[in-house]
Amino acid sequence: MNIWSYIFRRILYVIPVILGVCFIIFFIFNVCAPDPAQSLLGKHATLQQMEEVRRELGLNKPYWEQYIDIVKSAFTFDFGRSWQTKQEIIEMIKLGAVPSMTMTVPAFVISTILAIIISLMVSFFRGSALDRVTVITCVALMSIPSLAYILFGQWFFAYELGLFEISGYESGFPYFVPYIILPVTIWVFLAIGPDVRFFRTVMLDEVYQDYVRTARAKGLSEKKILFKHILKNAMIPIITYVIIQIPFLILGALLLESFFSIPGLGAMTITAVNASDFPVIKAMTVLSAVAYIIFTIITDVLYTVVDPRIRLK
Repeated sequence: MNIWSYIFRRILYVIPVILGVCFIIFFIFNVCAPDPAQSLLGKHATLQQMEEVRRELGLNKPYWEQYIDIVKSAFTFDFGRSWQTKQEIIEMIKLGAVPSMTMTVPAFVISTILAIIISLMVSFFRGSALDRVTVITCVALMSIPSLAYILFGQWFFAYELGLFEISGYESGFPYFVPYIILPVTIWVFLAIGPDVRFFRTVMLDEVYQDYVRTARAKGLSEKKILFKHILKNAMIPIITYVIIQIPFLILGALLLESFFSIPGLGAMTITAVNASDFPVIKAMTVLSAVAYIIFTIITDVLYTVVDPRIRLK
């Protein structure tokens, strides 16, 4: 099948998926959640005040109209205004996306490349002391809660040693760089453990395949076998693992942004949750779902790029 026909067909499949996701979001926020008017006005509000707020927020509409509004926002990205700040939500998202990506993209790229290099190295020296020490270190890194990394990093490296900014953010390159070094470093330490363990398992699965034995029998060097054959055949699970994480980069890192006062989408989401700002929470939920679906399609297409034997049907 032609790649463009495949993409077109997958985009058509996305429509019922988004409708289903919108229905779940509608059910959670508009049916199961407590009355937003009461949350905004407090327990001393009069019935008249609550009715006015419900009318202003569109909560007095029939349920089917409220569901249509959510579906419309998923396709047009017109999420209305924030209840708390009264700003257009799409403008808030545009403003927050840049600080989020200045932190998440370099952290993601560094941790992924580092993890692939380490996993290739330990698969080459599999069963050795280096392999065992790497696995134990990865498990130790994964066992420490993310909050402990953040608090220790802020106290020791930023407060005691004064090596990094303890929190804050300035827009524009290179002004933001001093503020993202510590959160990026913490992100790398948080991600490197699970990434190395996953990539190592994938590499070891390939190391024991017949084609690797054949390549060795032909006299190819270990370096060539490792980088040209094993890494290439391990790319499909690696692509699946890596691409699916990309939508979450756009949406920011909740804890890191919150603790380091980075005005990104993660911090915006936490503020919206604390303030019961349902339109912002709904917008971030819809965006997450749409981004996840889009990157799933990209993953499928990339399979054919790294392995031409895969046919799109």
